[in-house]
Amino acid sequence: MKKVSMVTQIVIAVVLGVAFGLLLPKVGAELKIIGDVFLRLMQMAIPLLILGQIIQAVGGINPQELTKLGGKTIAVFGVSSLLAAGWGVLMAVVFNPGRGVDLAGAQDLGIEAQEISASETFLNFIPTNIFDSLSRGSIIQIIVFSLFFGIALNRYMQSKPDSKLFELLLDFNEVIINVIRYVMIIAPIGIFALITSTISNLGLQIILPLLKYLLVYGLASLLFMGLWILILTVYCKINPIRLIQNMKSMTVMALATTSSAITLPIAMEESTQKLGLSERITNLVLPLGMSLNSNGSAMHMAITVMTISQMYQMDFDVPKMITVAVTATFVSLANAVVPGAGLVSLAIIVPQLGLPIESIAIFAGVEWFVGMLRTFLNVNSDVYSAILVARSENEIDYEIFNQKA
Repeated sequence: MKKVSMVTQIVIAVVLGVAFGLLLPKVGAELKIIGDVFLRLMQMAIPLLILGQIIQAVGGINPQELTKLGGKTIAVFGVSSLLAAGWGVLMAVVFNPGRGVDLAGAQDLGIEAQEISASETFLNFIPTNIFDSLSRGSIIQIIVFSLFFGIALNRYMQSKPDSKLFELLLDFNEVIINVIRYVMIIAPIGIFALITSTISNLGLQIILPLLKYLLVYGLASLLFMGLWILILTVYCKINPIRLIQNMKSMTVMALATTSSAITLPIAMEESTQKLGLSERITNLVLPLGMSLNSNGSAMHMAITVMTISQMYQMDFDVPKMITVAVTATFVSLANAVVPGAGLVSLAIIVPQLGLPIESIAIFAGVEWFVGMLRTFLNVNSDVYSAILVARSENEIDYEIFNQKA
């Protein structure tokens, strides 16, 4: 008897979770603790995974290649995030998702405006204590420390090539990956509980007032991914259908968990074992992309800001739209990689563009649905960026990419 794949199990869990949440909402709400346990089990190892993988990637690469590879990766991240935000603005202008939305039902959630300061944002990238950063799960601070540690390890290994320190790091990373694999055994149960409790608490009727907004965001995400796939098809000479098939597990996990951090281990595994990317590219680009390449977050903020302006009939001119795109790209750097971070990001960007902070409240009810789309695009665009960088470095194994699942 053929074993049911993990992606099939997760899809079944999602479908059953929606049905269970609608039919038995009182019982479904009680399952939240099971979903929370699953999330915590996954999140407990993610900081160590990112720490170890980036140190391994940086520590095992030639310093000159690191500078070249890092610069290329950052360039791809910056361009793709800015284009995603600009695409979101364009889609909002074309489809006007905010027209006709009634704001009377919005309630004050106690969300306070958050000031955005370039100097403070930059300062927050730098950890004061790596153990504190690890305990709080501050991804970008962990990345910064990992880069410095990796560079120091690289120099150390060059001076003492007989040292076993790098081999010890490889063993440590393998153990962490095994921890995550053990947790993934209960993924279908955890995801079922998450979906059931969410639907039980919200109900599908919550999306009706903002249905057009969700549809526009969903269409924008799909079209933007289509552009990504077209570029990869032409530049990397790969089969687009095969690309989608090889990324199905990470895509389903992103949609189900709404967390880039939780999806990262699967994305890394599929990138090497199904997409044929080298471990050097995978271990560096994907962890970096979690904080530095949030296409979905940039697009989400751009579309939402434009929607709010349309709700209040505050028409933005072209310079203001450009400001929206640039600001959304910048704020996406500070975007958290856990479920429910969207409202925090909106609390930063909405006041900066002269819009009322209380307008965010109406989007609280659909944050989970928005999170699905946001994470789906965040994760996939990180992998697309890695493929682009890998192709430029001739580090795609096409035999692995084209093998049948």
